[in-house]
Amino acid sequence: MKKLILFDLDGTLLPMDLDVFTKAYFYALVKKLAQLGLPASTEEEQKALASAVWVATGAMMKNDGSCTNEERFFSVFEKLLGIDFSGKKDILDEFYKNEFNQISAVCGINPKVAEIISALKKREVRIAIATNPLFPLRANEMRLGWAGLQLSDFEYCTCYENSSFCKPNLDYYRAILKHLGVDAKNCMMVGNDVREDMVARELGMEVFLITDCLINVENKDISQYPHGSWDDFRKYIGL
Repeated sequence: MKKLILFDLDGTLLPMDLDVFTKAYFYALVKKLAQLGLPASTEEEQKALASAVWVATGAMMKNDGSCTNEERFFSVFEKLLGIDFSGKKDILDEFYKNEFNQISAVCGINPKVAEIISALKKREVRIAIATNPLFPLRANEMRLGWAGLQLSDFEYCTCYENSSFCKPNLDYYRAILKHLGVDAKNCMMVGNDVREDMVARELGMEVFLITDCLINVENKDISQYPHGSWDDFRKYIGL
């Protein structure tokens, strides 16, 4: 068994239809941002606000390491809307403590996930969360809770506060390996997205593709990767 196993979150540890989740998230977030006095009374204004969130999110996904993803998001978001967001982030904290939790209704839960994580911990296997760092740590913690897990179950969790790259940029994975002091050959990446998660193999990591909520936008032949359900993963690692 590898010394460190990295787990993706959305669609991996937490079953979901990513498109449904994203739409619910954007709708709730735009509604909350309107409380800052941003124009969102008409459908057109709501679309403009959602577009600003989306463009700023896209900027995070292309981040080059010169700043954190959080800094990249707000610099673009503020420029697009012509606002100064400093001193107003408390409303986002409030959002992630309250309204965000309601989005759990569009996600599922797989009890086998918590069982496997518990078994790995008992074997003292190092485990960490390698979720695309587009959310604050608070949001990642809540989504882990929806999956029946706790942030404390894991040694590390990428988030927009501590990351400066995103998947599928290999520098995202390099940063995790450096932070945790692990060589790629002693690490395994487990995820459901062929493009974003399986790319870790290019660094020498072992990979396993969870197919329960498979994302394969490029329609790649997945037979090249070890893959299957959570039961298959359990057998693969000898639990």
